[in-house]
Amino acid sequence: MIPGAARQPAGDLILCDVVRESADHVLQGLQLLGVEATGGSAADDVGLSGTFLVLIIVATMIAGIGVLLDQPILVVGAMVAGPEFGPLAALCVGLLPPAGHHRQVAAGPAGGFLAAMVATAVSTWTPTAAGLVDRQMLLVERPLTDFIWRPDALSWVVGLLAGVAGMLSLTSKKSGSLVGVLISVTTVPAAANVAVAAAYGVWDEASGSALQLVIDLCAIVLAGLLTLAVQQLWWWWNLARRSRRPAAG
Repeated sequence: MIPGAARQPAGDLILCDVVRESADHVLQGLQLLGVEATGGSAADDVGLSGTFLVLIIVATMIAGIGVLLDQPILVVGAMVAGPEFGPLAALCVGLLPPAGHHRQVAAGPAGGFLAAMVATAVSTWTPTAAGLVDRQMLLVERPLTDFIWRPDALSWVVGLLAGVAGMLSLTSKKSGSLVGVLISVTTVPAAANVAVAAAYGVWDEASGSALQLVIDLCAIVLAGLLTLAVQQLWWWWNLARRSRRPAAG
């Protein structure tokens, strides 16, 4: 035991080796002690922190430059830098009973995207005034990035598949898969395109990008919820099956 190692909430750190077959029993014991109620929640990990705000603002600004230049490299870089999937996964946890922290958890990504879009819209005017970019760059054909503001039925398919893969990567600690998920969904680029198009008054493109953003967010959360629900059912079924086994000896 390491006294005082836990800071938020305050407490001690207890380390122990547990064989895989006994993990369910240990977790059940911790639940009987009420650890999940007093030891923190999904909302504690996804508050609107300074780090989250800086990362999502920087990622959205990079994506804003990428859509103006029609540069998929910058768009992909912004996707990887975006920190939004963690809060969305926590929102899925908060929506499942009995967590009930969905309102507080949802404030993180919602506030982050709003701040990022405002910052990107404002930052668009500075290079415009310096002559580095202009409104015409947004109006010309951009074949490499126009998918960001032209959503279709496949946008739902990609978002749902990304939500399943992302939730599985988090629950199974396969972080390599999560990078692929971040690259496959256009949440940050769509938010950037909303901001840039609004800054230049190109409202049809801004509305299309906003729809793409909503589709991505809804699809990820829906798929994440379904994935968690299936995992819970699987775990409960395995637990019930083990409890029905006759004792050895």
